[in-house]
Amino acid sequence: MMMVIRGEDLKRIIKAAENSRIEICGMLFGRGSGERIEVEEVRFIPNRLNSAEKFEMEPLEMVRAIDDAEARGLQVVGIFHSHLKCPPRPSGRDLKGMNLWPVVWLIVDDRGNYGAYVLEGDKIREVKVKIV
Repeated sequence: MMMVIRGEDLKRIIKAAENSRIEICGMLFGRGSGERIEVEEVRFIPNRLNSAEKFEMEPLEMVRAIDDAEARGLQVVGIFHSHLKCPPRPSGRDLKGMNLWPVVWLIVDDRGNYGAYVLEGDKIREVKVKIV
């Protein structure tokens, strides 16, 4: 599987993580077919937990973002969030979220590193990230 994302969008996410004391989070909207998804829009959603160790997206903002994207023919193709002071790999808490949202999960850290993952059954698979 491959996720295609614009370089400026990935840089915005990483910069937000570098400048934040809490985990940042949001949704990736675009189109997907088979093993390739294309991110067309990045939407930051407030972390209602205000935590440096975990995140939950503000539900009303999520609904607004999804409704807005769907009105323009886009679908949720991914979730993104940051990890502070730990590697950008799925945590146990992330696995629970990945079960609820079976899309690509893009995780960045506060040092500019990133990784993308999907949960297939009970196994995590890394997703190739192509920057355009």
